[in-house]
Amino acid sequence: MPCSSPSLSNETIKSHHAFFAQLIGCAYCLSETRDIEKYCQEPRDKFHGRTWLVLRPANTQEISQIMTYAYDHDLSIVPQGGNTGLVGGQIPDQTGGQILLSCERLSEIRSIDPNSNVVIVEAGVVLEQLQKAAEAVQRFFPLSLGAQGSCQIGGNLSTNAGGTGVLAYGNMRDLALGLEVVLPDGRIWNGLRSLRKDNTGYDLKHLFIGAEGTLGIITAASLKLYPAPVSQQVAFAGVDSPHHALDLFNLAQSHAGSILTGFELIPRLGMEFVFKHLDGARDPLSNPHAWYCLLELSANSPALDSGALIEAILTEAFEIGLVEDAALAQNHQQGQDFWRLRHGMSEVQKGEGGSIKHDISVPVSQIPAFLERAIPACIDAIPGCRPVPFGHMGDGNLHFNITQPVNADKAKFLAHWEEINEMVHAIVSEMGGSISAEHGIGTLKRDLLPGVKDPIELQLMRQIKDLLDPKGLMNPNKVLSSDRLV
Repeated sequence: MPCSSPSLSNETIKSHHAFFAQLIGCAYCLSETRDIEKYCQEPRDKFHGRTWLVLRPANTQEISQIMTYAYDHDLSIVPQGGNTGLVGGQIPDQTGGQILLSCERLSEIRSIDPNSNVVIVEAGVVLEQLQKAAEAVQRFFPLSLGAQGSCQIGGNLSTNAGGTGVLAYGNMRDLALGLEVVLPDGRIWNGLRSLRKDNTGYDLKHLFIGAEGTLGIITAASLKLYPAPVSQQVAFAGVDSPHHALDLFNLAQSHAGSILTGFELIPRLGMEFVFKHLDGARDPLSNPHAWYCLLELSANSPALDSGALIEAILTEAFEIGLVEDAALAQNHQQGQDFWRLRHGMSEVQKGEGGSIKHDISVPVSQIPAFLERAIPACIDAIPGCRPVPFGHMGDGNLHFNITQPVNADKAKFLAHWEEINEMVHAIVSEMGGSISAEHGIGTLKRDLLPGVKDPIELQLMRQIKDLLDPKGLMNPNKVLSSDRLV
């Protein structure tokens, strides 16, 4: 059964549909409920939207023509990549009047230049596909996420994705050299430069990276590649506290410098969830520990012995009492298995019921102090709740998730979402941190921005939005409220 829009007459819908069908083909204009349902809900099942039409264009020119038509007819467009976002930025609202534009068919790797360490890819290329293409030419693309088998490059850029390699390589903003973007009025900005140095005025790509599709649609990107690691060593260590985890991080960084490419913090409860709900998962260590650290060293030169270096780090850590036990991956597969424990952390929490999420960052040195304040505060607020803080300790980003008490009512527990968010975010703000480290703002955190952003900063964001999207048709009410008073 076709969906309808409450703001458009049936005759108008037919006219718009006919134009889009002629432009990109009937098969790529989806209007039946059974076809569009998967585009209107996201992984956490927190946001559910409605749309009367899903468009699946094949290239930049088709998107340009779609946007020109939409601009002329005042049609709101919600861009979507792999639909793995966690803050609702890719989901249409409940009115049913917005059109969803999927970039999944823009899936070409246009060029790859291993000598210049540059790859040009379209927005719909799946992250894992790009990683494999780089490997095929003995190069390395360092963005790594739990959703890398389904998330797409356009979405990674639009949310300024981080992941586990930020410590050494930065987030997507640091990996992008240039962009191709379709603006809200249909114009195409060709900024696909491949230069490391280019000081010819404003660097416009940074406006669109992290903008979550509110300023335009990223259709292609020029991205950095790196030499493939010659050797990679992964270790799993048990520690008794976040303080010792921080000391271990500082020790590892002082010894390894830039070849320390990963440092993750995991609580024992998170590990127990993984063992319970992730098939084939097993404890790398013989005894349980209160906290765990996952370390990765990646050397790009045969002259650097990452194996000897990580052993030296762990040996010293044992001698000064930072580490209680550790396991060093004996081969590539075992290293992958260690990372699988970490990457499975978010998914396995579903098996324990409701989870109140936070994607926060604080200065690295403040992580132990943050945990000492935030964990007891949550338990005091909801007795029996189970905090599961984990994440990228090396760059200060934690996923501070709170799992419901055992056998609690899920709906009643999740009703505390805003209360717990407010409490946790207050602690984060006091420590000079951020309420959104890598997931973005979307709908989930849009109304929190006025409380954490400088008023002038918000005003400048609004002015940029009004300049590029004066009609407010581009992913409306995401990041910034459509209310001009914000």
